[in-house]
Amino acid sequence: MDMHPKQKQATEHKGAKVTRASGYKPPTSVGSLPLGEMMEYAGRPMPKELEGLFKKAEERDPIIFYSGELDLLKAKSLSVIGARSVSTDGLARAARISRELASAGIVVTSGLAKGVDTAAHRAAIAEGGRTVSVIGTPLDKAYPAENADLQEEIYERHLLVSQFHPGQRTFQSDFPKRNRLMAALSDGSVIVEASDTSGTLHQAAECIRLGRWLFIMRSVVENPALSWPARFLGNPKLVVLTSVQDILSRIS
Repeated sequence: MDMHPKQKQATEHKGAKVTRASGYKPPTSVGSLPLGEMMEYAGRPMPKELEGLFKKAEERDPIIFYSGELDLLKAKSLSVIGARSVSTDGLARAARISRELASAGIVVTSGLAKGVDTAAHRAAIAEGGRTVSVIGTPLDKAYPAENADLQEEIYERHLLVSQFHPGQRTFQSDFPKRNRLMAALSDGSVIVEASDTSGTLHQAAECIRLGRWLFIMRSVVENPALSWPARFLGNPKLVVLTSVQDILSRIS
């Protein structure tokens, strides 16, 4: 595992226990860095006015845990995100854009949730590309359980990241924190499919707040059943996605 020269803490978990419910074997080598140092290392330093990435005072420079190849954070990266309960067309779109990004040498980042996230990670790996997963649980837990093998593959050959301490209990309300971190560690995010109440919209807002590119697939923008895209249209960092070239021309 690539180690940062200013790493504050590194832990070796010998003989990691297998999680009974999923058969998941947690990483045996885990590193950690304060968020600010990780952002500097990734080449995406936080502007002074945005240093308080998290709202609570004790979370303003949280420790971020990782396992895998930390240098992937230095590469151009795009988060591919969207609904857990995704349509068949949405899964196909997520896989296609992830393959195209991977083929162009862009690291595909996502959150290892069901639906769009899983499709994005798997497509990038199948294309021979690289992927980063920013998860909403500690590194020693696989969620959802059916992604245990995929999570192991990511920390063994790519990069797995979390701001939650090993063994820490997490709740549904913690997922917006994951979305903030994912937005910060990426050069932009593409929304493949999301309802008006989707948690994906938290990341959309964070992209705008952080000055990252936000790409929304044209199929989403043109869906008459959705009202949320109108909130972002007109923002200078918003692009209605028609092809992978819309992304590459802006982040490459």
